[in-house]
Amino acid sequence: MATIAFWGAARTVTGSKYLLDTGQGSVLVDCGVFQGLKELRLRNWEDPPFDVRALNSVLLTHAHIDHTGYLPRLVRHGFRGPVYCSRGTADLLKILLPDAARLQEEEADYRNRHKKTKHSPALPLYTEEDARAALELIVPVSNSGQSIKVAPGAFAEFRIAGHILGSSTVRVRLDSSVNKGQATQVLFSGDLGRYDQPIIRNPEPPAACDYLLIESTYGDRAHDPEAPKEALARIINEATKRNGPILIPAFAVGRTQEILYLIRELEDEKEIPVLPVCVDSPMAAAATSAYGARAEEQDADYSALVAKAQHPLRTHAMMTCSSRQESKRLNDATGPRIIISASGMMTGGRVLHHALRMVPDAAATVVFVGYQAEGTLGRRILNREPEVKIIGEWVPVRCDVQKIGGFSAHADWGEVLRWLKDLPAPPRRTFVTHGELGSANAMAEHIRTKFGWVVDVPEYGERIDLV
Repeated sequence: MATIAFWGAARTVTGSKYLLDTGQGSVLVDCGVFQGLKELRLRNWEDPPFDVRALNSVLLTHAHIDHTGYLPRLVRHGFRGPVYCSRGTADLLKILLPDAARLQEEEADYRNRHKKTKHSPALPLYTEEDARAALELIVPVSNSGQSIKVAPGAFAEFRIAGHILGSSTVRVRLDSSVNKGQATQVLFSGDLGRYDQPIIRNPEPPAACDYLLIESTYGDRAHDPEAPKEALARIINEATKRNGPILIPAFAVGRTQEILYLIRELEDEKEIPVLPVCVDSPMAAAATSAYGARAEEQDADYSALVAKAQHPLRTHAMMTCSSRQESKRLNDATGPRIIISASGMMTGGRVLHHALRMVPDAAATVVFVGYQAEGTLGRRILNREPEVKIIGEWVPVRCDVQKIGGFSAHADWGEVLRWLKDLPAPPRRTFVTHGELGSANAMAEHIRTKFGWVVDVPEYGERIDLV
């Protein structure tokens, strides 16, 4: 009998891992690291809760680290099978995985040199060598619905999810030979994108399925009604009047590109002054280039600008910081300026060094443009805690804290329902994942109320028979 086990993104938004066991083989859908609360992060260091060497393949919905960042660790534990993902995701993984490993190695080195560690020595979760080994296993596939064999009796199809470049919904079909004589289809939403957003095409309608896994990041709330572009203009103009800097912690993939697109539009429209804009993330800079290489996923407006030889993702006074030395030189800058740096939840990376200086600065503005998971530094600053700990140092939160809720690349609950209504028929059972418990429960209730479906919110480690 086929089963599915929830080893991540169950009543939390990170660590996505779903183990689909066909009885003749097994497939892991997504392979993310846990972020946020310490009790979650500690799971990254534990042995995998399943037999890694028995996996036939891994399927990735998209490149974000909470869906892919455990892959090098999986390889370290002995996985050697193929990793299937869309071409756009494969492009981004070449950037993200080595960069994630490098950041971990740099942070471990920093903590060891400055004796800011409880461990002796501090170690990275994995190394750049591990990340390179993981990349050797990547098999790019089309996200146009082509069927590929991923395990004995199991076939997968990828379709555009509209979240970031390469993001896909994945449907796995189990043929009758592996599941009690009947064909069974399991649809994984991955992170579902929004409609009518810049750069990336809208999510494609969902394929028919017997079992559905649907994300619920925004299951208990709608996005901010203020348009992100208007909010960005307001915040930039207010910060300019104060003569203060702006720090935008942003995911290197997706969010950074959208912010650059809108800043460039606002400058062209004379809605904001032209300020120095620094993208302080080699990963974000490389990802921005990758976005231009996948015309099949670009929306019409983006394609039209490219056709006119205008770079849609470059502002009028923009620079990128490739090295740590270039990043450090930003500390000497004065006056209004915009620094966009990863990570988006301030869980690591260069953004921490900027935050160490700007969070205590009353003239500075920190702008959150994405979801901040429980337990992350970003959530603590967003909650305006009096003091926060940054790289082992307690600092007061004096900066102006702003949030632009409409920037999220995740569908809110209403947009999820809009997507679900296009299912050809009700699933036998729906599982709400990738949301904190309150959000997941709310999303489940929205689906029950709207469609009358059977909906569950699975726990970590729960295993379900697909009958």
